[in-house]
Amino acid sequence: RRPGHRDSKEMNDPMDVKLTGTVKQVLEEQTGEGRNGPWRKQEFILETEGDYPKEVCIVQWGEKIEELGVKEGERLTVHVDIQSREYGGRWYTDVKAWRVERQAGAAPSGPPPAEEPFPAPSDPGALDDDLPF
Repeated sequence: RRPGHRDSKEMNDPMDVKLTGTVKQVLEEQTGEGRNGPWRKQEFILETEGDYPKEVCIVQWGEKIEELGVKEGERLTVHVDIQSREYGGRWYTDVKAWRVERQAGAAPSGPPPAEEPFPAPSDPGALDDDLPF
């Protein structure tokens, strides 16, 4: 259980924000050094479902990158925390993923399967070169 978060049996809590959609893009991982030590984050773009789909940039921090394992093309329900902070007189908002549920029928899009090369004949002299044209 994460500190400050609900137990799974409390998932109907009105503060449990969930977004369902398809991962359109997984951005490059970013790293840096902060006052608390090194940090890592990776963002992904989720296109929501419905009559008026929206694209939402969601961030994963630290070990959540591997734990959640988000891939392009997956259909997911993402549980998020929404948090804003002020810096230099401006406000910034993060939509942070803390749990992912994979939806049925969701297949990550990856590189196409490698094509098998056409097998070479075992005896090249055995080919019939008589073509009808």
